[in-house]
Amino acid sequence: MSGTQARTADAAAAAEVVCLGESMVTFLPSQPGRLADVPSFGRGIGGAESNVACALAAAGHRAAWVSRVGADGFGDHLVEAIAGYGVDTSGVRRDPSRPTGIYFRTATDRATDVHEVAYYRAGSAASAMSPRNTPYETLPVARVLHLSGITAALSADCLALLHDLTAPRPGRPLVSFDVNHRPGLWRDADASPEVLLELARRSDLVFVGEDEAAEAWGVTGAAAIRRALPEPSVLVVKRGAEGATVFSGADGVTTVPALRVDVVAPVGAGDAFAAGFLSATLRDLPVRDRVRHGHLMAAAVLTVPGDLTGPPARAHADALAALDDEAWGRLRLGPGWTGDDQEVRTT
Repeated sequence: MSGTQARTADAAAAAEVVCLGESMVTFLPSQPGRLADVPSFGRGIGGAESNVACALAAAGHRAAWVSRVGADGFGDHLVEAIAGYGVDTSGVRRDPSRPTGIYFRTATDRATDVHEVAYYRAGSAASAMSPRNTPYETLPVARVLHLSGITAALSADCLALLHDLTAPRPGRPLVSFDVNHRPGLWRDADASPEVLLELARRSDLVFVGEDEAAEAWGVTGAAAIRRALPEPSVLVVKRGAEGATVFSGADGVTTVPALRVDVVAPVGAGDAFAAGFLSATLRDLPVRDRVRHGHLMAAAVLTVPGDLTGPPARAHADALAALDDEAWGRLRLGPGWTGDDQEVRTT
């Protein structure tokens, strides 16, 4: 075993969650408006899987991120920034012939018609991930392997890798899959619904939004989504302002209302919700509390300008998650609620 392999194996033994997928350098607008009109941009990081890894590490878990980046300054920035959250990046490989992906976005919500995103990720280092250069056997050993449908859209090689990682095998970790349907990323948009459905059915824990399921599969309502996805042992249906409904073999059906949040920027909430749910899953908390921790982690991101932020202290989040239904329903969270002053309001 080489020295690099030995270091990777040592780090692997310590991981609780491995998150695999592309991260990009994100250029955030200095003011609202069309991309054509924004005079300058600030630099950040963006990637569904790395966002989850950063949030989990900030919450005190041992998280690893596996990907490929270019042998360039943007790749340096990504690895350093993600490692700065406490994430193990020893599984990130540098590609000397492909660049690190970047993208620009407007300040508006992705769900609005005026939102713009300009991706420069075609031919990126991450799009070259495959079973050949990212084999299952080299991944850190962990309790959870977290993936998303975004990776499947990047290239045929990336799709082959996800098929390999979700294949049944002895000792496979719990496979967590966030559908993350992004029609604009797929070269063959007609193929995406079937591909995402197959990957979800091969996973153990699935996150999907009601809006995604309706758009991708023409399926409406939490119960209908469960009928379309009977295989996962845990299915989390995100229902926007209505909250989330979880189907699990042991607990049946659990619905938890969403929190009322004074939103600063409506980005990053889905990844934060997944991180909160996974954090509580690693701690073997009841399903209701897993959903509540997802809502709380999402609220932390929604009340700051960027895609990532420090989560509430564990004791604070646990106390909120343990509230009775009436008190939970009266919570209203705004900017600053995760800080030392813990500005939590009830109405």
